[in-house]
Amino acid sequence: MLDTTRHMVTRRPNAVIVISLALAGAILAIAIWVLAQMRDDALRRAQDSARNVSLLVERDVARNLELYDLSLLAVIAGLKQPGVMALPPVIRQLVLFDGAASAQDMGSMLVLDEAGNAIIDSQSVPPRHINSADRDYFVVHRNSPDVGLYVSRPFKSRLSNAGMSIALSRRLSHPDGSFAGVVVGTLRLEYFHRLFAGMNLGNSGSMALMLANGTMLMRRPYDPKIIGISLVGTANYTRFTLQDSGDFFGTASIDGVERWYAFRHIDRFPLLLDVAISTRDIYAGWRRRAWIIGSLIGSLDVAIIALAVLFSQQLRRRQEVEEALRVLARTDGLTGLNNRRTFEERAEEAWLLMQRSGRPLSMLLIDVDNFKGFNDLYGHSAGDDALVAVARCIDGNVRRPSDVAARYGGEEFAVLLPDTDAGGAAQIAEQIRAAVQALVLGHVASAHHVLTISIGIASTASHAFATYRAFVNAADTALYEAKDAGRNRILAYPVAARADSPGMVTQPGH
Repeated sequence: MLDTTRHMVTRRPNAVIVISLALAGAILAIAIWVLAQMRDDALRRAQDSARNVSLLVERDVARNLELYDLSLLAVIAGLKQPGVMALPPVIRQLVLFDGAASAQDMGSMLVLDEAGNAIIDSQSVPPRHINSADRDYFVVHRNSPDVGLYVSRPFKSRLSNAGMSIALSRRLSHPDGSFAGVVVGTLRLEYFHRLFAGMNLGNSGSMALMLANGTMLMRRPYDPKIIGISLVGTANYTRFTLQDSGDFFGTASIDGVERWYAFRHIDRFPLLLDVAISTRDIYAGWRRRAWIIGSLIGSLDVAIIALAVLFSQQLRRRQEVEEALRVLARTDGLTGLNNRRTFEERAEEAWLLMQRSGRPLSMLLIDVDNFKGFNDLYGHSAGDDALVAVARCIDGNVRRPSDVAARYGGEEFAVLLPDTDAGGAAQIAEQIRAAVQALVLGHVASAHHVLTISIGIASTASHAFATYRAFVNAADTALYEAKDAGRNRILAYPVAARADSPGMVTQPGH
């Protein structure tokens, strides 16, 4: 085995470099795998943290809102008791309002009549002169008997400078079911602000609480200008509405920061909570470790390869001829067609032969339509596959030994057709165009919805060219005219005469 390896290295000096590259590649692959695992671990830790924070906040909010709702229900139940309204106002206030109504961040609790006037006030006897007939919570209950607990939009109190608040309210009904008023309690948004501020979300993390209809109640980082705005129509809110809870990567419409979102709808309340951690924060520690590990692995790989190169230099000099032949390889590595160098050599020979014999010579220049868009949509791997498929269509329709098909560069191909006039070239071009369209490779960015090609034709049988370069330029001109005319077609030079010249062909795809 040792002798075989030594013989291979002696006969093939590149084997030293190949072995070193394989070793370096293996080390690099292991490092990449380790770094990928570390990256996944960083994401999982961030995801667990976000989910835990969202669950903690949800439970805190739900518990406090449930206690406040129980206070509203207690007021409604108390009002139904005989004789409560006949009690002295001070006693009635003590009977109807429990301790929840005076908790931190809880505002007033009011009983409003059907006109919106306060008739019982948790903070004042007699009640303050308050009319809330224009508030959304009053209008909603007045117009519908089936709302249940209603959480209002943020509003600023008319009686104090306590900042923004929301209201939790329930409908009061007469025995016949008609509207009798509303029992309502206010909750200062400072409660949510303080709750959010206590959570560790990293430097660029965010947290938001909104109504189910997309109205923003509170957000961290805090900005008073966004309280009360509607998020309806934004990409993230649309995803929030698709399920009760979930997670995804998204970009905030408010600040444009990419984050990983964990969201949930709060049970029994029309509220939606999201906790988001910036991707920059998620991978900050990983990036530092990756830079260190990557630098070490890179240095090691460079050292291995450098030693292999030094060792193989003497052997390489003995193989200069083979190296030169390898550099001058005549085929395109991706498509298997001739490469441009080979094409140019064969084309110059055919040009000289045409000049001596006077026989016609035709050229097809072929370009894949909207190929950049195809690459952007489906990826470079799919783009390479598409180029290979197009090359097969070309090769399958160029059968004569004297014909030359080549990849001319990028997504452009060329076909040289000796002893072929413009009509014959157009026939072959149409066969190639139709074959590519028949592949039915989906391309949503194309007007034809499939991958197509455009072909420009130049033929010495229909036009005299002074030089070979002029001949190539003519085919190139026809190609770009075909693309300008709508793509998925063939067009022959001279383009100015294509409308009325029988040798000029314009073939749109169907």
